[in-house]
Amino acid sequence: MTMELVAQRCRNHPAREAVARCPGCSRFFCRECVSEHEGRVLCAACLAGIMGEKTAPRGRLAHLSRLLLAGVGIFAAWFFFDVLGHLLLRIPTSFHEGTVWESAAEEP
Repeated sequence: MTMELVAQRCRNHPAREAVARCPGCSRFFCRECVSEHEGRVLCAACLAGIMGEKTAPRGRLAHLSRLLLAGVGIFAAWFFFDVLGHLLLRIPTSFHEGTVWESAAEEP
């Protein structure tokens, strides 16, 4: 095995010696072309394939969960701004007109 690895060159960089063989595609790569993932040394293409499988949506359930989360987010934003609006309506008109400051200054 070691003799086989020493004689090999990197698939992406032919001028460099190979230091690892990807267990996914069985090709040889240099240090810059491999990454460690979950205790295994993989090439970029195999790693992208594994990461794509993990992040891929899982049918209708994933689609429904995204729609549900979007609905919850819209409801939360509506609720927040509704409460904020009601709080702003409770502020007295004299505050908006600026007369609240005049009456406070004239009292002493």
